Amino acid sequence: MNFAEKLQLIRKSKGFTQEELADKLDVSRQAVAKWESGQVYPDISNLIQISNMFNVTVDYLVKDQACMVSCLGDMEPDVAQLIRFRLEANVNTYAAYMNETASTRLDSHDFTYSNGPYTYHDTYVGGEQFAGEEAIWYEGKSQYAMNYMGRVISQNFSGDFLKEALRAADVNMPYRGPTCYQAGQYVYRCNVAGDFTWFQGCEEIYYENEKVYECYFHGGLMK
Repeated sequence: MNFAEKLQLIRKSKGFTQEELADKLDVSRQAVAKWESGQVYPDISNLIQISNMFNVTVDYLVKDQACMVSCLGDMEPDVAQLIRFRLEANVNTYAAYMNETASTRLDSHDFTYSNGPYTYHDTYVGGEQFAGEEAIWYEGKSQYAMNYMGRVISQNFSGDFLKEALRAADVNMPYRGPTCYQAGQYVYRCNVAGDFTWFQGCEEIYYENEKVYECYFHGGLMK
């Protein structure tokens, strides 16, 4: 996804027209149209304004998806393998309606997945307002954990869309879902500070211009 595509996506997620965005940035509608058609880039002052307005980083805005792909070979081997396994577990548990297990706590929902020496477990309580934790073990020793708490804000929320977005996580964003994901009138956005060793972030879902869901999370490696 390039800058032009990202700008269109985040603009529409807020329900802004090109004219409304132009007014907020004090530029012409034609300037916004050129940005979104990929003809030109905004200058750095406008990039910073866009970053602040939509709560995304300048780095995210200007780097093409191809430039953002993490080279797992440059990471510590153990961390790279943890990321691979976390992504594998992600599409084999909650996000894919798979591998739900018996409750480990009173009234909890639990999902477990294993492959070789790695085991993943996700457990949460609640429903429309919820809290939980996922963790990964290697040969029975804890390696990684993440806590999260979120809530449904509107009846327009779609659990199916959330799961679809979570299944789109990749090596750039292995924490919850991708930075941006859209299907129909739904838009998923995720912002993270830090890296896989120590991070915190927030994910949101918008239906048209209405925020319908939010979730805050933090986690990292165990030592």
